[in-house]
Amino acid sequence: MPGMRAASAFARAVGVDVGGALNLVGSLIKYLSPAFLFPVGVALGYGEPVWPFLVAGAATAGFGLGLERVTEGRERIGAREGYLVVSLLWFLVAVFGALPYVLAEPQLARPVDALFESMSGFSTTGSTVLTDIPAVSRSMLMWRQLTAWLGGVGIIVLFLAVLPRLRIGGRQALFKTEMPGPEMPLATTIRQTARRFVVLYVAITAIEVAILTTIGLTGIDRRMTFFNAVAHSFATIATAGFSPEARSLEPFAPATQWAIVFFMLVAGTNFALLYAGIIGKRPVLFARDEEFRIGLLVAALASAIVVVELISADVLNGAQAVRDGVFNTVSMMTTTGFANADFNQWTSLSALVLFGLGLVGASAGSTSGSIKLIRHVVIAKMLRREIDQTVHPQVVSPLRVNGEPIDERALRAIIVFVFLYLGVCAGGAFAVLLDSALRGMDLTPFQSLAASITTLGGVGPGLGFAGPMGSFAPFSDLSTFILTALMYLGRLEIVPVLVLFTASHWRA
Repeated sequence: MPGMRAASAFARAVGVDVGGALNLVGSLIKYLSPAFLFPVGVALGYGEPVWPFLVAGAATAGFGLGLERVTEGRERIGAREGYLVVSLLWFLVAVFGALPYVLAEPQLARPVDALFESMSGFSTTGSTVLTDIPAVSRSMLMWRQLTAWLGGVGIIVLFLAVLPRLRIGGRQALFKTEMPGPEMPLATTIRQTARRFVVLYVAITAIEVAILTTIGLTGIDRRMTFFNAVAHSFATIATAGFSPEARSLEPFAPATQWAIVFFMLVAGTNFALLYAGIIGKRPVLFARDEEFRIGLLVAALASAIVVVELISADVLNGAQAVRDGVFNTVSMMTTTGFANADFNQWTSLSALVLFGLGLVGASAGSTSGSIKLIRHVVIAKMLRREIDQTVHPQVVSPLRVNGEPIDERALRAIIVFVFLYLGVCAGGAFAVLLDSALRGMDLTPFQSLAASITTLGGVGPGLGFAGPMGSFAPFSDLSTFILTALMYLGRLEIVPVLVLFTASHWRA
């Protein structure tokens, strides 16, 4: 066919099998189309229109099948084509996920807003441009929650199968015991990893739905209906933070909030560790894992700081100070983005701690975003080693994580990734601040930095009008586009996208 011949000729010219990459993208994106049937079922139950989801599903299936038909060679692709597959697939998923919004949600009728909301869901960020959530139909709200849940599944596969093989940010060392050998095609890796972890992901979601539903049925929290239980479970396990309630978790009972704190911690744990510890029946691995132990310690210490600050500043007192401090600290560290209070009204120190945690993140291999805790652990060990070797230059001290040595190439990759991440974060903050200043918007530098941190890290809420009870709607179209790009870059850990803009990648 002409399309296949053209793709093959281009692949020979540039040294990248573009046809094979597009073939894999088409074969994967068509599987998004059945997901649109879920909100169709919700729409039928609530007597709402089903056509937006049917049209979007048909368009997604038609595009995927058509792309798969005019290309070939997905069985041949490897790591070099993987950058194109990952970058293109994630963008297209967000584009097709935005179709129901454009078709039937007045608040998201503009493509720039619809793409922001869709990217926020599939990147499990949880930021929103909606200003009147109660006005959105139940089926559209559930589609919004489902995009986050599906994004979480994709992230687990991406983090544990694809990015390590592409040597992104040192992941080849951090996950070398979890990934198949390099001789395996990328498509095979994706299938094997999906079978391994999707069952666990679904099981944890089902358990949370059951617990939240029970809390509602027993009268402990009558606001926790089955709809809300499913919606919040989807967002929790994906560390997304979307809520069908205008004020997030604030209206719900303390029991509901504590249950969600537990599941946010679970979602912020490395799924490879969860799989080995739970499915593999080796719970001792949790105690041995450095990242897991340090993560719990950091969450506890940060929660204590916030709680003490809230009480000493007379913002909150007693049990509410403890609950709100712990809830929002865990939410920000795991990059979930739920809120049970408007921390816009808290002290500067509280905001600094919360958004500092947004730069740290939770465990690698989880659905959380940001830099990831393990990279900070590795850099801290590198700093300590450098100090030791300054005093004792002859000492040879290999750096180890969980007893396993990490090679120097991976260490360099981690350092480069962290500096690149911070550079993109600062650049995004400056661009948004400059655009807002030119348009006369009242946006402070810290609010601009918070918006950049929260979108690049997949956290969700910002400060000011974009706070936990607010919306990103006041940003201009340009700023909205910049923040959408930050969500996209942050979720893919920046490098796969940037690689596509280098001449060496395409050179034969």
